[in-house]
Amino acid sequence: MADVKLHSSWLEPLRGEFDSPYMHTLKAWLLAEKQAGKRIFPKGGEWFRALDLTPLDAVRVVILGQDPYHGPGQAHGLCFSVQPDVRIPPSLVNIYKELEADLGIPRARHGFLEHWAQQGVLLLNSVLTVQMGMAASHQGKGWERFTDAVIRLVNAKPDPVVFMLWGSHAQKKAAAVDSIDRGGRHLVLKSPHPSPLSAHNGFFGSRHFSQANAFLEQHSRSPIDWALPAMVSAAG
Repeated sequence: MADVKLHSSWLEPLRGEFDSPYMHTLKAWLLAEKQAGKRIFPKGGEWFRALDLTPLDAVRVVILGQDPYHGPGQAHGLCFSVQPDVRIPPSLVNIYKELEADLGIPRARHGFLEHWAQQGVLLLNSVLTVQMGMAASHQGKGWERFTDAVIRLVNAKPDPVVFMLWGSHAQKKAAAVDSIDRGGRHLVLKSPHPSPLSAHNGFFGSRHFSQANAFLEQHSRSPIDWALPAMVSAAG
């Protein structure tokens, strides 16, 4: 997979992962799935979009999703994000509701989150591909090991980072983070997932966006502009 597009700041430290047997096995499996006529999202050039838009040294916040949206035209390599002309998914609607309640930012009329990624918000899924119409269909194939390596790289950064972990699946990654509550330097914020099934159990009212910005400012880092541009165009 070394021919895929991702920012050079990630490529060298992740080279050992790309060259490892498990990634070669994953690549062969994905190719076989495609050859069998199965549609895989997002398209191949966008599997590592999060790592292309947000350089390692620029990461200030990590938002971790589970796996990509599995509907046609939705996933484009950033967790919770969809292309500008695609209907906003329910989980993202709830993220916008919490953002409005927390910071007073009006809900965006699109679901395109590249503005966040370009500011240092790593919008990473735990699993980077999915079969059309089949949520979680690519879990347990190797992607989790790769994204664990990404989290370890972010954790090793000398500057403090905010990890926003929504739902039990994302929170499993917290074990690899040197959080301030364990004597480390990173802030780990946990809540239920923003999906309609769980958002009312604690995601709403979690105020993660304001907490993230307060933490960044306390450590002399610029806050995130969470307000999305009204008019956007997809890059790439």
